[in-house]
Amino acid sequence: MSDQETLFEFPCEFPIKVMGETADDFDRHVVSIIRQHVADIPEGAVTSRTSRGGKFQSVTVTFTATSKEQLDAIYMALTACSRIKMVL
Repeated sequence: MSDQETLFEFPCEFPIKVMGETADDFDRHVVSIIRQHVADIPEGAVTSRTSRGGKFQSVTVTFTATSKEQLDAIYMALTACSRIKMVL
């Protein structure tokens, strides 16, 4: 599927939510994976939330997506990580 076949117009602001078990460095770990594919993640673009029971943590990173290929590469890198349970 090419950029013309997606519902997005690139470049666009894109939030990606990643969930995994709570750890002190989980948000930094998620951001480090995304930074391999995104040159600029602005300050304030990362939010983190711990589940009510404290076992899980979600990290949302909002960045400027430049192509469907970039998004596919990010999703593949995130889902390949054993620490990450879900990517939305």
